[in-house]
Amino acid sequence: MKLCLCTLFTLAAVGASAQNVTGPLITIKTNFGDINVQLLPNDAPLNVANFLSYVNSGAYNNSFFHRSVQSGIYIVQGGGYAWTSSGPVAINQNGAVQNEFKDSNVRGTLAMALLSGQPNSATNEFFFNNQDNSAQLDSTSNGPFTVFAKVADQASLNVMDQIAAVPTYNLTGLGSSTSVYSAFGQIPLQSYTSGSPLVLGNLVIITAIVQNGGTATATPTIASHGVIMASAFGGFRTAAPGAFIEIYGSNLAGTTRAWTGSDFVNGMAPTMLDNVSVAIGGVPAYVSYVSPTQVNVEIPDGVPLGGADAVVLTYNAQQSVASQILVTNLQGGILAPASFNVNGKQYVAAYHADNSFVTNGTVPGVQGTPAKVGETIVFYGLGFGPVNPSTVAYTGQIAQGQTSLQNPVTFLFNGAFEGKVVYQGLSPGLTGVDQFDVTVPAGLPAGDVSLTVMQNGQPIAQTALYIPVAQ
Repeated sequence: MKLCLCTLFTLAAVGASAQNVTGPLITIKTNFGDINVQLLPNDAPLNVANFLSYVNSGAYNNSFFHRSVQSGIYIVQGGGYAWTSSGPVAINQNGAVQNEFKDSNVRGTLAMALLSGQPNSATNEFFFNNQDNSAQLDSTSNGPFTVFAKVADQASLNVMDQIAAVPTYNLTGLGSSTSVYSAFGQIPLQSYTSGSPLVLGNLVIITAIVQNGGTATATPTIASHGVIMASAFGGFRTAAPGAFIEIYGSNLAGTTRAWTGSDFVNGMAPTMLDNVSVAIGGVPAYVSYVSPTQVNVEIPDGVPLGGADAVVLTYNAQQSVASQILVTNLQGGILAPASFNVNGKQYVAAYHADNSFVTNGTVPGVQGTPAKVGETIVFYGLGFGPVNPSTVAYTGQIAQGQTSLQNPVTFLFNGAFEGKVVYQGLSPGLTGVDQFDVTVPAGLPAGDVSLTVMQNGQPIAQTALYIPVAQ
């Protein structure tokens, strides 16, 4: 099995924004936090211009998300209504804009809303794709819906996900059939009691949308506690050489993109990407992703171990104040992204041999089947340490051939059933990613079973992991 690093980190961190993205950067300010968005004028120039016309007029100020659908399709929609002293009112519409469908409606993208069966009917309403809706919304029968922007960073995706998790209510009975309430059949509301009058405090508000220019001109600033191990692999405040860390802050970069094959030289990962570099304990790190508010890097071998190492980011020769992360020899984490947390149960993101997911169907937007007893499935991890042969570099290079971890890892299913680890080493073709091919042991009950991952006989820091199993 071979997956690309961007596939893992689409699950792990930056979603759809881990593509080459250029264009103006805007910030959608909400009462749940800021959402940084990169516009796509090269792909949808008319729709971007249309959207900015509403932004520049202030039409979206004090507007609110009036529709959230989290079954079948997964969207959060706004731009149509604003809150005033007299309650909700419809935002005045300009003329409709031509459909410019090009980019797919994957997780983390923004698209213009349409009237049913009218592909050239977009005006003021837009929506976030909080899961992959390409199968439904890229089709001509439903649109297609023009993507005009993409969420720029993980922190912004987190805000999007928080808004998508707000419960919805049907308020169509609060007004006449011709009132604005007729559009509020699936409105996300907080602290609301069914049947009560709607008040400002119930709404998910867009206070303003501002343009940031898309280039960092100020000194880069790392947020307080803004350095963690990759969030989908545990998000610890301790990491190990070979693991990726996420750096959050402001003015960190002027572009939004992940590294590509052309950034590697003779198989070596870049230590600078679009004028962004990071030093950890004084050692240059490998830069895998940049954006104005989030930068991801791989910790190099050779950094000081056993204490807090300084993390310093430099953009366009301007240096941040140092932050810190604890670096130790081993700090293993298994791929288990937040999108795989369903009703408080954290599933791992494991794969069948055909690259399909191991899932019971409860993870939104993810198709697959449970693992079967006797089947060998694949897990991915970070931070499990050096490999044999010891001459093989385990950081900063594309892995070639098979290796074996120097510090062995075991997988316990349902507390006591050990899976046979067929392979544990660097994942060939990837950089810094550990791969575990594990055979599901006999004797397991059908259903969700706990998974405990151990290294050198000790459990790793991730706890309460689950995997679905069928007989």
